Amino acid sequence: MMSIGVAFASRCLLVLLFLPFSALDKLLNFGQAVDQAKAAVPNRMLARGLIGIGFGIEVLMSAAILSGVADRAAATVLAAYCVATAILWKQFWKTPDFTLRGVSRGRDVFWDFLKNLALAGGFLMLATGTNAAGVRTFLDAPLASSHPYRLAPSPGDSP
Repeated sequence: MMSIGVAFASRCLLVLLFLPFSALDKLLNFGQAVDQAKAAVPNRMLARGLIGIGFGIEVLMSAAILSGVADRAAATVLAAYCVATAILWKQFWKTPDFTLRGVSRGRDVFWDFLKNLALAGGFLMLATGTNAAGVRTFLDAPLASSHPYRLAPSPGDSP
């Protein structure tokens, strides 16, 4: 039973940023979220749409990962979401003060960029496992569940 708890807790830690915190922040501070999105897309309606899509991704994909229902596909979507948000909103290369030493807003944004990419890597590992056999299993059935709370693996499960 402890192994099921650890499996669930590790998934909770992985999605904690999105559910509940980022999703809740989008609800409580919708106007500010739209203003931030306008930095990437100048059209206010499109920015509102992006925030709505982001909210849906954060809630639905996190729930899928926690429940184990189509969790591999959900983890892949969240990996892509992390990469997209890094590229759209963590543009360290555009900051005028990127330096390796001293105070630097650009370096702070760079670390946020890398954290988004690292989180994407974690989601991809959740989707595919830790080896080539897991990648093959994912490619053969990308919408399948990884059955995260089953104690005995079934034949054909990725190691």
